Amino acid sequence: MSASDPSHVSEGQPPTWNGDFPSCGRPAASADDAAWPGGPLSEGELAGYLAECRILTIEEIRRIVPDGSPHGPSLYELMLEYPLRSAKALRPAICIATCRALGGRLEPVLPSAAVLELYHNAFLIHDDVEDRSEKRRDEPTLYETWGMPIAVNVGDAMLALALAPLLDNMRLLGMGKALRILQAVAVMARESAEGQATELMWTRECTFDQLDEDYERMVAKKTSYYSFVTPMTIGAVIAGAEPSQIDDLAYFAKVLGVAFQIHDDVLNLDAEEARYGKEIGGDLWEGKHTLILLHALRSARPDEHERARSILRKPRPRRSASHSAEQLGRMEAALTELAAGGELSLAAESRLRGLFEGIRASLTCTEKTADDVAFLLDLVRRHRSVEYARSVALDRAREAASALAAIGAWLRPSVHRSFLEGLVSYVTQRDR
Repeated sequence: MSASDPSHVSEGQPPTWNGDFPSCGRPAASADDAAWPGGPLSEGELAGYLAECRILTIEEIRRIVPDGSPHGPSLYELMLEYPLRSAKALRPAICIATCRALGGRLEPVLPSAAVLELYHNAFLIHDDVEDRSEKRRDEPTLYETWGMPIAVNVGDAMLALALAPLLDNMRLLGMGKALRILQAVAVMARESAEGQATELMWTRECTFDQLDEDYERMVAKKTSYYSFVTPMTIGAVIAGAEPSQIDDLAYFAKVLGVAFQIHDDVLNLDAEEARYGKEIGGDLWEGKHTLILLHALRSARPDEHERARSILRKPRPRRSASHSAEQLGRMEAALTELAAGGELSLAAESRLRGLFEGIRASLTCTEKTADDVAFLLDLVRRHRSVEYARSVALDRAREAASALAAIGAWLRPSVHRSFLEGLVSYVTQRDR
């Protein structure tokens, strides 16, 4: 499988391996060479591993997505929108690394790794609709550009398209492994939906009395399963791992996923937007139940808590409402100009201004404002809630490191094991 064509990788993507390291595309014997020094990959080495896996994954996705179809402009070309944007392809890389670390070959794992990336991007499209998000990977979301119906349909179609490679695993891997992979994907889809349902219901009911344990259970379902547990499980199944080994890897993956999501919440308030690629502070606008916000609310004075709750009950402003407010501002400016030119009577001017005030009140009275979000952000900062969340993420990363160290007896040293070890620090140190 050639990874020599980097044309599908966006500008600024890290380079692949230098000559001192065997790549994920080398034969297993090279990756498992006894001369491999061991230890976690450095930040640059890990970026190189991710970049190469991304090239392989994009090539595979291009084979899965139909080309030349009359539905291309309205469906299949839009399926490639998110995968082709600057991204890490973390999930397929984890799947590939786990398989290769256990002695499996590259070719059999690639279709399933690509399926995981299709699922991930379909989930992102749906999340953006649910959250009314404006940016994804530093570009407008599919929902913003094409509207809700088309975005939802593209996400649905990506999930449907992912079934064919999973069924083709019957031919590639045999019925036993193919069915275990299908089962893993079925569990992933259910767990992810349940985690999302929990968070959406918390938001709908505007309840913020959850404990840290409640939050961690929710994100273990919402994030850990599809980002870490399932990629590792599928990679291990393809490599022929024993059930007890898969269980050990799944525990490591579950804890690591919790650390990953907590750090993602931190980045939403503390990252550089150009690097992060998403809206800074979007979680506050959306009223998401993050460990940060839960900590700030339980640390707040009663009056602060009540004001924060009243703000969080409000929806974020709609794009249409923002557009209407801009139009209203232009109308009011025209009114002022007409009045100054003596073209309106005082009575007419007074009546129109009263109407405009009513319209403006209707546009803003039930939605969050910039001042509202500024209050929430000040609350978070005064109670050092970002620092609190960061410390919890580091605790979970240390727990994951201990779990992986216990696996060392049967996971031989290789570049692929070193990639998995490098993930432990990566999840809490990344800037996007």
